[in-house]
Amino acid sequence: MYKLFYALKTASMGVRVMLEEIGTPYELIDTTVAMNEPRPPEQLAINPNGWVPVLAWEGGAMYECAAITMFLCDRHPEAGLAPALDDPARPLYLQTLVYFSNAIQNAYQLTYYPDRFADTPADEPSAKRRGNRRLRETWQVIDDQIGDKEWVLGERFSAADIYLFMLTTWLRSAKGHPAIEAFPNVKRIADIVVQRPSVRLVYTPWIANPDY
Repeated sequence: MYKLFYALKTASMGVRVMLEEIGTPYELIDTTVAMNEPRPPEQLAINPNGWVPVLAWEGGAMYECAAITMFLCDRHPEAGLAPALDDPARPLYLQTLVYFSNAIQNAYQLTYYPDRFADTPADEPSAKRRGNRRLRETWQVIDDQIGDKEWVLGERFSAADIYLFMLTTWLRSAKGHPAIEAFPNVKRIADIVVQRPSVRLVYTPWIANPDY
């Protein structure tokens, strides 16, 4: 059984969808990302940064959403959520997950946590503006990459589509983020992914209220 340290509105929701898709038993351990609130000691022992997702299992543990996604896909190949090592789509799969993590998620960080990127509070609006520009730039790269393909990797559904959907749920007009409609290929895939039973289970609060 896996243990997933979990909080709403975080990347741990994407990992939970992965676990649902795989169909493996797991336990949710509720936690928080608020820096002024306590976290389970076991979570901090694995990830001293205090963030989620954190995934633990008998004999191991890890953090970072993209890394967990790759790990779960490779550990459970029967779920068919990732191309095999010798599959021609494997490089695009790896490239896209790392781009999601390093580029798009970093852009969100600038808008949600500008204090981490500014020397003074007066500089935080500049960090937010740069983050919103980067969101437009990075989402456009993905929209162009998808083109007229059915899924991120082409004709097959994969973990990359789950990750894409997760990232779209963080878009907030109140923060100056671009609207998902600006990226029609991204929106097309997200609109299909949200219909999956695993996603409807995990993202019930977001489906009821996207600004929750």
